Amino acid sequence: MDVNYFWSGWAPIWHTLLLGAVGYLTLVLLLRGTGPRTMAKMTPLDFVIGVTLGSAFGRVITAVGVSVAQAVAALVLLVTIQWVLAAGRARWKFMRRILDSPPVLLYYGGELQNAALRKHRLTHIDVDTAVRQGGHGSLENVQAVILDQDGSLGVIASGSMGDGSTVMPYVERHQADSANPASGNQS
Repeated sequence: MDVNYFWSGWAPIWHTLLLGAVGYLTLVLLLRGTGPRTMAKMTPLDFVIGVTLGSAFGRVITAVGVSVAQAVAALVLLVTIQWVLAAGRARWKFMRRILDSPPVLLYYGGELQNAALRKHRLTHIDVDTAVRQGGHGSLENVQAVILDQDGSLGVIASGSMGDGSTVMPYVERHQADSANPASGNQS
């Protein structure tokens, strides 16, 4: 067995320590500088950047042939891409359509939306679980359950519906899709 398998000298260890410290501090400063949105509940865009940053950081701290400047450039590039996409998403509707999954109505006014449940690979048990976690013992006092873009299920009690401005666009879209099955926009 080759001794390099266990020990290859101090140079790779110093390299890993330096890149680990510089990379970590770079990530902390970048994420602090981009604001809390980067670390909010993860949308698909946030998930991709989180996985990519973790993968890149893990790779650069153990790769011997990577310079500190190259590691910092890789991390800055990834955070910059995420920031640009998030800024575009906030500014332009077409970017939101490309990058976001719209909320999906799963239950409304006493009826489970079975097509939406099937499409998103959910069951009535998932809806029941969300209702219980929302502090309700049954669907009786629940007006709506919505699959949010971050994958969580939002529960709206009947008495908390108010004017319904955050729910009605999805109810109306669901009703339009149900009335016109050929539209192909079922959610």
